[in-house]
Amino acid sequence: MDRRLFLQFPLFASALISQAHSQDNQPPKKGFKIEGNKDRYQEELLIMGGQFDCKISSKDSNGELLIYDTRREEKGGPALHMHHNQDEWFYIISGEFIIKVGDDTFNLKSGDSAFGPRKIPHAFAKISEGPAQMLVLFQPAGSMEDFFHQMAKLGKGVPKDQEKT
Repeated sequence: MDRRLFLQFPLFASALISQAHSQDNQPPKKGFKIEGNKDRYQEELLIMGGQFDCKISSKDSNGELLIYDTRREEKGGPALHMHHNQDEWFYIISGEFIIKVGDDTFNLKSGDSAFGPRKIPHAFAKISEGPAQMLVLFQPAGSMEDFFHQMAKLGKGVPKDQEKT
């Protein structure tokens, strides 16, 4: 065997393996519909004081995007936290929320949105009476979808709900 070919073979094999793995993780080749108040995979994720329905899975976008629709009955939300690799965007459908991003605090109502950049501590809490609904988007998705599934196994109140952020 030619020495140059022998030395190039590992690079070629690595490229083939990488291509095969990326083909396994390709997003769908067509659109899809998810009905209102339904989860992409018909799962029930009750965590952090709310119901989280996956609308766009990280599997749909090859890890680039994750969108949850969260419906909440009780006041409160998750404790102050941060994501090292994901930006997070909040869009209020109904009700009122308070969103803390770094040193800024925003009061949001229907139609309002807020952006939480990666590596900046943030939190949200429902502050209105009655039901409320919010879209939460993560970009890139990273391992956030797995995180939500692991949290759901721990129970709907974990981590402890916070009334104000």
